[in-house]
Amino acid sequence: MPFMDSLYAAARRMTRNDADAEDLVQETYLKAYRGFGGFQEGTNLKAWLYRILTNTFINTYRAKRRRPSESDLDDVEDLYLYRRLGGLELAGLGRSAEEDLLESYTDDEVKAAIESLPEQFRMAVLLADVEGFSYKEIADILDIPIGTVMSRLHRGRKGLQKKLWEFAVERGLVA
Repeated sequence: MPFMDSLYAAARRMTRNDADAEDLVQETYLKAYRGFGGFQEGTNLKAWLYRILTNTFINTYRAKRRRPSESDLDDVEDLYLYRRLGGLELAGLGRSAEEDLLESYTDDEVKAAIESLPEQFRMAVLLADVEGFSYKEIADILDIPIGTVMSRLHRGRKGLQKKLWEFAVERGLVA
């Protein structure tokens, strides 16, 4: 089953819950299996699956009450321990000012900033900046025009920037 890991990761970010993410991915593959006749050979299978995932999430999970967020070991950055346990000198080489600033934020603060975005902006930011989809692919997945994708990304990123700025002010990182 192609793209299972990336679909699960996206579902986890959407639902903020392991059990719901598993259900969402299972339902996505079931719908994809049933509707495979509608898939056009030569098109982007990953984008098609993400569109099914996103539509299923919107239709099924949007109305549910939000559950408290949970942290899972799968969410930990791959090189986190390496950077913390001796690879600091090497990890610090060639770092940008943005990376240095982001290092001062905790994962929970970044997650809280992303989760504070309105859902339409959060979905666009997650698909673009986390999953790496192009504007066209996001437009296909969310079934919206490319201009709307660009607008939502701009507003979502500005909202994210504002929230992270607030965290920086609270922590005394900026005046």
